[in-house]
Amino acid sequence: MTKYQGKGVYGAVAIGKISLFKKQDTAVKRIHTTDTDHEKERFEQAKTLAIQQLDEIYEKALKEVGEANAAIFEIHQMMLEDEDYNDSIINIIESQNVNADYAVAVTADNFADMFAAMDDAYMKARAADVRDISNRLINILSGNTAVSHHSDEKLIICAADLAPSETVSLDKEKVLAFVTAHGSSNSHTAILARNMNIPAIIGVGDEFLEAVKDGDEAVVDGFTGEVLLHPDDESVQTYRRKQADDEEKKRLLLELKGKENITKDGRKINVYANIGSVDNIGAVLLNDAGGIGLFRSEFLYLENSDYPSEEQQFGAYKKVLESMAGKKVIIRTLDIGADKQVDYFKLKKEENPALGYRAIRICLTRPEIFKTQLRALYRASVFGNLGIMFPMITSVSELERILAMCAEIKEELRSQHVEYAENVELGIMIETPAAAIISDRLAPMVDFFSVGTNDLTQYTLACDRQNPDIEEFVDTHHEAIMRLIEMSAVNAHKCGAWIGICGELAADTALTETFLRMGIDELSVSPTFVLKVRDAVRNIDLS
Repeated sequence: MTKYQGKGVYGAVAIGKISLFKKQDTAVKRIHTTDTDHEKERFEQAKTLAIQQLDEIYEKALKEVGEANAAIFEIHQMMLEDEDYNDSIINIIESQNVNADYAVAVTADNFADMFAAMDDAYMKARAADVRDISNRLINILSGNTAVSHHSDEKLIICAADLAPSETVSLDKEKVLAFVTAHGSSNSHTAILARNMNIPAIIGVGDEFLEAVKDGDEAVVDGFTGEVLLHPDDESVQTYRRKQADDEEKKRLLLELKGKENITKDGRKINVYANIGSVDNIGAVLLNDAGGIGLFRSEFLYLENSDYPSEEQQFGAYKKVLESMAGKKVIIRTLDIGADKQVDYFKLKKEENPALGYRAIRICLTRPEIFKTQLRALYRASVFGNLGIMFPMITSVSELERILAMCAEIKEELRSQHVEYAENVELGIMIETPAAAIISDRLAPMVDFFSVGTNDLTQYTLACDRQNPDIEEFVDTHHEAIMRLIEMSAVNAHKCGAWIGICGELAADTALTETFLRMGIDELSVSPTFVLKVRDAVRNIDLS
């Protein structure tokens, strides 16, 4: 028995035989041609067919992994239409008098290298997408059929890497697990594997591929990232028990879909989801969250090369509100600064950025940015059930300025005859000890509190959350943190406001009962934790 270590991208266990995924040979020869028009025509025909194939794959992915994850194949179609990509291929055909296959291969190498050299992890992962669409074109140009994989039994698919279209094209019913020698957890293949609920491990290394052959027995542990090649009987039995335990837990959780978050003594708790992008809405709906307790609007700023316009923001907020069909959606205003830096904001370097110029402090001192976001939010409010939440509050005066600005924006929209909802709830993050301590003063001014436990822990314990050397001093269950949360809950309820928790501690089921006894009304967690928290709530008796 030999162990190989990679990175698990979907937690589950698989036991079975290995099948090496053999890609078709896309080696391309350079052929001189005098008829470049014919080669350009071949390329255009291949592109048309490739787009048709991707449309079919998109429809298959839509059924298997949902709209958000199927979107990569729409992106692949757009990449095939990309002007720079197409111009490069046509230019190589014309300037070098070569065949279309070769021009596509050279362009693929150039563009993939360009993406791979970028610092951004997401952009690095796009190199695989360029190679994927290019290999599709080359296969069509050379007369090869689309990549397929046939077997009568479920198998562990092993490969150097898998392109997104290869992942989706495989028959899900015949795949036990994915194991790749390379790959990135940011890659769409990893994302697709997670959403197909198939155990998957990336980055086990070339040594693994050199050691395995078709039919070898293996165990794949997507929780730990371990692959056991030629496991002994004792290991197989151990992992069969782990597999059975995991499947039973998942089965029990699935039974909770559609059920309410009610304690044994009848108290209803809202269990919402935290998301960072419109693309995450599918996961919210799939996991049956009651609403969105934290929509991190800064993703719009982080993904842009310049300040997102009012229209761009309005489009994103409108989409998430419409998609949630009347369920509560709480959008947090811009939370840039500290560990979330954006070049075009031109923020100065700070000694202690977590204690510096960030979040609401930027919004209040650069009102043109804040007002643009507030206009977009209020305009979108007519399309659903919106709550707006303000981060990093430390004083009454800050909140007074924010509320005055909201009133100003509403008056402005009214005078322009632009519709907005009157019932938008306004709330603040309780993430500084200052906000918790004066929560009795803040509560009468808002509709709700939401506790950001990550920053509240950092500021209460004076422990930089970015510093791995002090992890042993970060006690997330510290009595001081619990007291601040309870104080905020008591003060919120005294003034008729409700209170939720949207930090990491909301998913800590060891604290669920503690939070409910404090009077917490809502817990907002990553989508995959919704059913786990629902299970914890339903097993608590507060009487």
